[in-house]
Amino acid sequence: MENETVHRRRWLILGVLVVCLLVVILDNTILNVALKTIQADLGATQSQMEWAINSYTLVFAGLMFSAGVLGDRFGRRRFLIIGMIVFGLASVASAFADTPGQLIATRALMGIGAAMVQPQTLSVITNVFDPSERGKAIGIWASFSGIGIAIGPVTGGLLLEHFWWGSVFLVNVPFVLVGVVAIALVVPESKDPSPGRIDPFGVLLSIAGLSLLVYGIIHGGETTEWGSPAVLAPILGGIALVGLFVYVEARSSHPSLDVTLFKNAAFSAGAVSLGLVFFAMQGATFFLAYFWQAVRGYSPLEAGLLVVPVAVGIALAAPRSAKMAKRFGTRAVVAFGMTLVGLALGTYTFVGRDTPVWVIEIIVFALGFGMGNTMAPATEAVMSAVPRTKAGAGSAVNNTVRMVGGALGVAIMGSLLSASYRSHLGDAVDVLPAAARDDAGESIGGALEAAGRLAGEAPSAALALVESAKDAFVDAMHLTAVGSAVVAWLGAVVALLFLPKRRRTPTDTGRGAAGAEAAEPGGDAVAESEPPAAGVADLKDHRSGSAVSEDEAKV
Repeated sequence: MENETVHRRRWLILGVLVVCLLVVILDNTILNVALKTIQADLGATQSQMEWAINSYTLVFAGLMFSAGVLGDRFGRRRFLIIGMIVFGLASVASAFADTPGQLIATRALMGIGAAMVQPQTLSVITNVFDPSERGKAIGIWASFSGIGIAIGPVTGGLLLEHFWWGSVFLVNVPFVLVGVVAIALVVPESKDPSPGRIDPFGVLLSIAGLSLLVYGIIHGGETTEWGSPAVLAPILGGIALVGLFVYVEARSSHPSLDVTLFKNAAFSAGAVSLGLVFFAMQGATFFLAYFWQAVRGYSPLEAGLLVVPVAVGIALAAPRSAKMAKRFGTRAVVAFGMTLVGLALGTYTFVGRDTPVWVIEIIVFALGFGMGNTMAPATEAVMSAVPRTKAGAGSAVNNTVRMVGGALGVAIMGSLLSASYRSHLGDAVDVLPAAARDDAGESIGGALEAAGRLAGEAPSAALALVESAKDAFVDAMHLTAVGSAVVAWLGAVVALLFLPKRRRTPTDTGRGAAGAEAAEPGGDAVAESEPPAAGVADLKDHRSGSAVSEDEAKV
């Protein structure tokens, strides 16, 4: 595809990529509201339903880095199309699963497709847009990334009110069909013109390390037994394998990831900031969903609608954050965003059972606005440090830290919430039979179910248990909110210490910004005036310094 054609279609290309992104992100949250319905229909246990979610997350996180690297080598558009097809077929299989085991397996297949899709969306953006517009494009990408997380429960709730539970999977199919056709017609092919030899050992190490790490985190969140061998072994094993991966890549002549990128303060700080903001956000989303439904009594659909202000805040802030970063600097914008996220989460310590909904919605909006000012500039800081030819690897790092950060947020903040809830509930469960006390003491959902069974025999005791459980949950939410706020403020400190103070323009140094903040790895300057429409002309291989022709780049 000609450079001029790509440049002319760049915003249409972005629209296609956003559709692909939304499909895989929505599915990561849309299933939550259908769990009870699916569990009853399939006769699944609680553990099996948890793995219906976790099999997707585990495969998605474990393969995402490798998929980004392989997309650089074999073609990003090709991986997008294959990934969308795999995701669509697995969605159909999930919709018609007859047993919990089938659903867990098909959800894992969906994770394979999603892992092939998500890193390519960001790497294509990096190759299609000039540095002058890339920040705005990444801001739009980041806004839809956050919006997808927020509107998933709403979409799921709407579907379940009118259709059977398989509709939460079948809704993916028309988007996949449209997306595949649009990718084939609109998105240009791009790949690393000089990929070198493949690094199978590094690829396998990254898959094994990330899969073990995420499995340990998920298992720790489920059991809250962080000191047990069943949790520590996979976490420590995963960390060891990731460390071995870094060691091997640093000494390889053909690494999957140029680990010297982490010496770039903007790259590392951007990645850490993203991980921390998703940690804080996912931890907060976890307790907020229970607060709306279990404490305030709203339906899943109503609870989903009440989270929409997060999406509105992200949608307003993220596209504008690139312009703010140019004016005030990436450091200031990300630090402001993380500080606002921390303030919003900290404000939850004043939220009670009777707090007006409009007050909470203002807090929710502020949370989204802070995230919008964090996600896009931090993402661009990561992508700007990576040569365009290696955009898939940079995108994979970006998406992996988001996924791991979010998983840690749910697991650790969920464990803190459970432990605090048990502590505050105390002996209120003593009104229940001994066999029912453990479930009631583990979660507010268990307490409300137990109270419902008790209501026929002892209505006053059941009502007292409900009131105690709600009070205990609110107290636990306050502590968890403080923990999430501290994590967000830690991200603000990281941004202030390590992110660039301001973006440089061509008049500053003549350097340019394939990442305006810093030269790319190896110290080579990058021209600000990169060619339009994918910047393929005169690109340099930053490892060899050799010129790459337009035909070789195949963008």
